[in-house]
Amino acid sequence: MTTPAQSLLRRAPRALAAQGEIGSPCVSVCRMGADGLCEGCLRRLEEIAGWSRMDDAARRAVWRQVLERAREAVL
Repeated sequence: MTTPAQSLLRRAPRALAAQGEIGSPCVSVCRMGADGLCEGCLRRLEEIAGWSRMDDAARRAVWRQVLERAREAVL
């Protein structure tokens, strides 16, 4: 079974290379963990709440953070 972190590791390169609108990291597993990260997309609450107002550069920055968190999660 693929974990959310593994799924994010596969999706991140495409999201970061995308031209135009950057897709959300959401994987529809919406539970906040004790560490302050969503258990599905590995974003912080403020990253989730602000996503719709972010420009592409800010969204890419969030994706880079998600990618780092996903790498740490699978180690």
